[in-house]
Amino acid sequence: MELDPLLLSRIQFAFVVSFHAIFPVFTIGLASFIALLEGLFYKTRNPLWERLAKFWTQVFAVVFGMGVVSGIVMSFQFGTNWSNFSYATANFLGPVLSYEVVTAFFLEAAFLGVLLFGRNKVPKGVHLFAAIMVAVGTFISSFWILAANSWMQTPAGVDLRDGIFHVTSWGQALFNASFIWRFIHMALASFLTGGFVVAGVSAWYLLRKREVEANKKALSMTLWLLLLIAPSQALVGDFHGLNTLEHQPTKVAAMEGNWERSEGVPLLLFAIPDSKNETNHFEIGIPKLASLILTHEWEGEVPGLLDVPAEERPPVGIVFWAFRIMVGIGFIMIGFALAGLWLRRGGRYWQSPRFLKGLTLMSVSPFIAVLAGWFVTEVGRAPWLVYGLMTQAEGLTPSLTGGMALFTLIGYIAVYAAVFSAGIYYLLRLFQAGIEAQDEDHELDFDHAKRPMSAAHVSLDNGGKL
Repeated sequence: MELDPLLLSRIQFAFVVSFHAIFPVFTIGLASFIALLEGLFYKTRNPLWERLAKFWTQVFAVVFGMGVVSGIVMSFQFGTNWSNFSYATANFLGPVLSYEVVTAFFLEAAFLGVLLFGRNKVPKGVHLFAAIMVAVGTFISSFWILAANSWMQTPAGVDLRDGIFHVTSWGQALFNASFIWRFIHMALASFLTGGFVVAGVSAWYLLRKREVEANKKALSMTLWLLLLIAPSQALVGDFHGLNTLEHQPTKVAAMEGNWERSEGVPLLLFAIPDSKNETNHFEIGIPKLASLILTHEWEGEVPGLLDVPAEERPPVGIVFWAFRIMVGIGFIMIGFALAGLWLRRGGRYWQSPRFLKGLTLMSVSPFIAVLAGWFVTEVGRAPWLVYGLMTQAEGLTPSLTGGMALFTLIGYIAVYAAVFSAGIYYLLRLFQAGIEAQDEDHELDFDHAKRPMSAAHVSLDNGGKL
């Protein structure tokens, strides 16, 4: 059987991006939380805030390093697997990705050094400024990356001449039709991720009666955040969906599992899409609700997959179920946020074992939701690399063979497994040591391990110590 280089290249890039995406979405939210903790310590001089800030800064450093290592590979793949795409889009994507490194990554890396090693060595105001700059840098990085990705979803401000994209308006290209909703959606997802991880870890400590006062405060802060952000994400998601309906109707049709353009379309809770026979099996739905959500009218018209030829449709099953996983987790998040509000009466939010166990389990849920949302966005765009203008097949490297793509895919899986194992090992050691370790005169000792992630832009060994 002949190996398909296009399919393997898609799988390879999907694996690399999915692995990488879980780290930035966590660090963006966590960086803002750390800046808030540093601000509270600067204002009140309460050592409890400092201890929390030091603990979560160490967690941030490990995750930041994993994100750097896993993200470097993506830029190489543009040349090795997608050289036609890289050549055609170089006038836009080249400067944008360069700006991301110059304006964001250098900012994050430089001030992260001050944040990690400058405590008690620089004025407290400078240390707080470093924490704020790290948080700002994460959002600047998100701006450039999401501007690039949004342009691929809703291209604007360019002319395609002789197979090359020429920028005619940087403003239109950067602030394209889907950028603003995509940026807000991802920012809120980052806060949800950071919030649920902090809440889950704090709940885990509270179940074990460890550092109760500090973890009670951390849990309280994040529950207020989740109460605000979780419902807001649902609202923003609705606007984002309406924007997608306008500019990528086929993606919406796949999300809804709707084959024929029609009015009064039900919201399918369960179905098994059958692309070969262009139908669904075992449908369970709520009458007319999809039309109401998408058009705000009971009899609103919803596009169908049959509106376009079969070769222009995305893999329906993946998009359909990934969307439901994302939305389902979102509603569970809202439920936990409301439960936290209810349990505040009498201080039960940090004393209820059932609630704390639930929060501990929920700490992994935002990562699943983010990956599901990413699958909806990227798989739903297929077969286009630049929506409506360049297909995935057109962007593939001409000389790439299936064997080459399979070999590098296996290599990436092996290397990433090692990186992930090392990162999880250090994170578990951090969580096991807990906030109590901040009372010691030295940093956490990890058996004098030497640079487990040597490709990272930040050193995590400091003489064998984090």
